[in-house]
Amino acid sequence: MFVATLLTSPERPQLDPALVESLRNAWGGGDAVWLSPDEAAEFSLPAIPENRWDVWADVQALGVDLIVQPLAGRRKKMLLADMDSTMIQQECIDELADEAGVGARVKDITARAMNGELDFDGALRERVGLLKGLPEAVIEKVLAERITYMPGGAVLLATMKADGGHAALVSGGFTAFTTSVAAHLGFNENRANTLVVEDGTLTGEVGMPILGKQAKIDALEQIAAGLGLADADVIAVGDGANDLGMLHRAGTGVALHAKPSVAAECDVRITFGDLTALLYLQGYSRADFAKTAQPLLTEGIP
Repeated sequence: MFVATLLTSPERPQLDPALVESLRNAWGGGDAVWLSPDEAAEFSLPAIPENRWDVWADVQALGVDLIVQPLAGRRKKMLLADMDSTMIQQECIDELADEAGVGARVKDITARAMNGELDFDGALRERVGLLKGLPEAVIEKVLAERITYMPGGAVLLATMKADGGHAALVSGGFTAFTTSVAAHLGFNENRANTLVVEDGTLTGEVGMPILGKQAKIDALEQIAAGLGLADADVIAVGDGANDLGMLHRAGTGVALHAKPSVAAECDVRITFGDLTALLYLQGYSRADFAKTAQPLLTEGIP
């Protein structure tokens, strides 16, 4: 058995019951279950429809995400998440580059690397090299003034952890940021690259080894094995080319607001929903969401 989930932006919930019923009837699905009024609904299916991607394109034009996946085993025991443009709304290195006066140049390299056009390791070294001489204190300034959370992240973690789940933040960014983000959102652990600092100033170098695409796959395998879990027990989320390995390896790999070339390689694509979409995919209803006292997405990270 399979399950089809339709969802839309929680800020502008506009899921039409008529659309859900029409698609359910066309695909011979089971009764529709509303996970959140006007926002998310699902129904069971005996098989994956041949026209799934044609219908997906049609509902995308309506501001609706559509995901079809196996029904069995969809509720996961571990979350593996990218940080930049996934758990937070920015790319940390781009924000540091703005402070260093090389923002436009670095943002172009970041965009190309995340779209898979450049080698990740080389692109990271090049960008960090442009930060040479930046005071280390700027990191705290960026955290406080420039970094905001992706909507739904705190609820995602709180709900999965309340259900016994483990959460790991694995980033191609930097520990100077993941440490704060992980602690604030409640991740059990985090892994990232290290910015080399001497005498309170960035040297323009990255600590070795560089955590890139393969390192994220390794993290999935190592953390899951340490918990006695299989790859199938993991839901992973990311947006860039360096996330594709872990997205393909996890039981459910979610391309969240991803670069077009990345989304095209993933079966689970979230364009309009926020991070709570990962809960709906697992069959949680809004009534199941854990309460959290985390700040609004507009607030900077303390």
